[in-house]
Amino acid sequence: MDYNRPPPKTINVNFNGRKIRGFVIAGIIVLFALILGFTSIYTVDNKETAVVTTFGRVTDTTGAGMHFKLPFGIQRVYLVEENVYQKIELGYRSDASGETFEVVDEEAKMITGDYNIVNVDFFVEYKISDPVKYLFASQQPELVLKNLVQSQVRNVIGSATVDSVLTTGKAEIQIRVKELIAAELEEYDIGLMLTDVKIQDAEPPTEEVIEAFKNVETAKQGAETAINEAKAYENAQLPQAQAEADKLLQNAEYIKQKRINEAVEQVALFEAMFSEYTLNPEITRTRMYYEAIRAAFPDTKIYINTTGGSGIEMILPLEDFVGGNTAPQITPTAPKADTAKEGE
Repeated sequence: MDYNRPPPKTINVNFNGRKIRGFVIAGIIVLFALILGFTSIYTVDNKETAVVTTFGRVTDTTGAGMHFKLPFGIQRVYLVEENVYQKIELGYRSDASGETFEVVDEEAKMITGDYNIVNVDFFVEYKISDPVKYLFASQQPELVLKNLVQSQVRNVIGSATVDSVLTTGKAEIQIRVKELIAAELEEYDIGLMLTDVKIQDAEPPTEEVIEAFKNVETAKQGAETAINEAKAYENAQLPQAQAEADKLLQNAEYIKQKRINEAVEQVALFEAMFSEYTLNPEITRTRMYYEAIRAAFPDTKIYINTTGGSGIEMILPLEDFVGGNTAPQITPTAPKADTAKEGE
């Protein structure tokens, strides 16, 4: 044995082990804190609604902002985009830009009520109305809605004529489809609400039929244009005709009132004349006789024998007697007896 070898060095293992154990404990605490933080805090966007479950049962719904929950899976949070409008494309698929389309024939091809085949593309817009029912009332609510849309679309198209599908009946078909789908969604109660249904395109399956329907549509547009022009002409002429009618009515009313006034005036004149006649019958009768002669011969100068004798007699012109300005004249006349003999 080598008794001259120096003794081995001693290492303080207790100090190093204690230090490592402290690091491990600190790391565990930090990791626990991180896990606790990540599993206890959640944020909700403005467009989202959070559904909180405790041990698998819905206990709360929260809106936008930062919220806390119980960690380690005790509470779970499901974020639902409640305030976002979503779409279903039936008969076609569009890319993210919306500029490129792909036709899906098995969805677009349908048969009408008069046994014609048409290709109809539908655009359906919907939103989540109840996040809880959306998450837990069915496994695939979007697929349920799509199947409802396909079923009701074919139901409505199958009861319509090909003319209405391709031309004038699109608006009515859209309204009918929307009503039927909304009623089915209310019955299923899966947390979805239908907001809009539109026919994107509707056309026959062959080019010849497409061209024929285009001609029909052009003819209908021409007829509508002619009808609109006729209505515009009617609207332009009616005020003028109404104004003319009002003018005629006013003129007739004026003439009516004028004649009434003239009749009233004649009645008043007659009554005044009659009152004079009752007072002086002979004078009034003679005056009326002279006035009647003047009215009967308006452009003739008439002389009247004022003496009633024979030979030279005094004759007065009628206008002086009734108020004229011609001076009295003396005109010789033959005796009445001689005049009578000449007449015989």
